[in-house]
Amino acid sequence: MSAPEVVIVGAGPAGLTAATYLGRFRRRVLVVDAGEPRACWIPLSHNMPGFPAGVSGPDILRRMREQALEYGAEIRPGRVERLMRDEDAFVAVMDGQRIGARAVLLATGVVDHHPDLPGVERAVQRALVRICPICDGYEATDKAVAILGDSDKGAREAAFMRTYSDRVTLIHIGPADRLTQADEMARLGVEVIAAPLEAVRLEQDRVTALGWGGQSRAFDLVYSALGTSPNAELARDLGARLAADGRLEVDLHQATSLPGLWAAGDVVRGLNQIAVATAEAAVAATDIHNALRRADGWTVAD
Repeated sequence: MSAPEVVIVGAGPAGLTAATYLGRFRRRVLVVDAGEPRACWIPLSHNMPGFPAGVSGPDILRRMREQALEYGAEIRPGRVERLMRDEDAFVAVMDGQRIGARAVLLATGVVDHHPDLPGVERAVQRALVRICPICDGYEATDKAVAILGDSDKGAREAAFMRTYSDRVTLIHIGPADRLTQADEMARLGVEVIAAPLEAVRLEQDRVTALGWGGQSRAFDLVYSALGTSPNAELARDLGARLAADGRLEVDLHQATSLPGLWAAGDVVRGLNQIAVATAEAAVAATDIHNALRRADGWTVAD
């Protein structure tokens, strides 16, 4: 491939969808893949439109990757360490190499705050510890569910899970003053355990959480409500406008506050959902294509 017109930072569902769209718009696209997007943790999703029997995160990514490559996108392993402006364009610094591009799409996602407990990664891979009740809360129907939180976010997630089960327990591991909704938990029938958690033990298809006063409790699954951190450093260093939660602010076309810089997926404020990320990517890719057409002098570009 000759020099790319568009650099996409991130090879998750948003980045790969945008690459497919831009490839079909006959744009030269480079996707920078830093490895292990958040979707690769999904053991089986029943929340992905078009897959009623469910589909795994790795399978979703494989299919999307094949499709992007089919339309000419280049996918290169590596990490963009820095983005710089170069007049009306950008320079991405990747593994010491400088790559110029007319436009950049950030699809860098977020990092989950997993509990610092032995065995937690294996538990996530087995879907015994989960991170997204919107994605798979339905599968928790009538099960014994624990919510692990350190703030009122845990209480809000526990309240949401009452949609599916009347056996919901909130394990609050943060300071007492960070849980202000204890009365609401009691009203909803959510048991609250305020104590540090020391371990997660897997036993067949259940989770045994240990660590408060020598007691142990078994749950069918545990949701971690410890939050996320957006991977927005590249845009922040350029001076792009961020929301209060650190995610990127974008307009209705997924454009950031900096001309030539777009963003889609979990790094943007909104639901952390594959369906949302792919929709945002389609909007962003179309706007990028039209913006480049206008820059090239097309009088009708939309």
